[in-house]
Amino acid sequence: MTLINDILAYLPTFAVNVARLCLWLVLLSLVFVPLERWLAVRKARLTRRALALNLGLYFLNSLLPAAILGALMAVVAVAAQAVLPAAVPAAMGALPLAVKLPLSMLIAETGFYWGHRLSHRLPWLWHFHSVHHKPQHLYFLINTHAHPVDMIVTRLFGMTPLYALGLAGASAGGSAAPALVIVIGTAWGFFIHSNLRVRLGPLESIIATPAFHHWHHTSVAPLDRNFASTLPFLDRVFGTWHLPAEWPEAYGLHRDAIIRRPQHDEESFG
Repeated sequence: MTLINDILAYLPTFAVNVARLCLWLVLLSLVFVPLERWLAVRKARLTRRALALNLGLYFLNSLLPAAILGALMAVVAVAAQAVLPAAVPAAMGALPLAVKLPLSMLIAETGFYWGHRLSHRLPWLWHFHSVHHKPQHLYFLINTHAHPVDMIVTRLFGMTPLYALGLAGASAGGSAAPALVIVIGTAWGFFIHSNLRVRLGPLESIIATPAFHHWHHTSVAPLDRNFASTLPFLDRVFGTWHLPAEWPEAYGLHRDAIIRRPQHDEESFG
């Protein structure tokens, strides 16, 4: 009976979240649908089944990972308090939001980078992450075309350091930083997956673009490049940068990508 009461109590919140996602979907469609018609990298017609799947994953992956991560991050925060000297989270938590936000972005993006890269290296993580690489046509909704476990794992890599260091917590400032990191990262994710033939010149060394991320989804060599979601300089630092003038010839899973190739590691990450 208690479980039923809890479910009924959560329904209004769930309805608000669904309504919010519907509004975001309308806004995203108003922006990207016409742009992807005018500035397409390559034109493709989506089947109704593919569109329905992507819409379903949009709602699922916007609701489920966030609910699970909230509980996991609470555990991380408690564990960090027991391990780290109290002065560390206290100092980090006291930083003004103007400092805390860019610092949180840098730390979280570094964590996302390594979580993403390991998802290509470790077979059990690739099993889930490969779902995101199956589409052979990129457009904005591919951002959420993913297995929920993959999204949870990647976000854990990015958000755990924030909670462990005290950059995220129960206070207003502590909750604002991780929320803004997720909102900015998610919004930018729709852009870098979009079917937009746009190049930003020198800015492409500073912020991730569709061209940068399209090469991450290529099904032809070089594979396993461009893991950063917003800050591509990390790929330069860690040796995985690849951004030529041309666009990839094809997208999707490489014919033998399900079995990661050890001999490919040095060539890709050297």
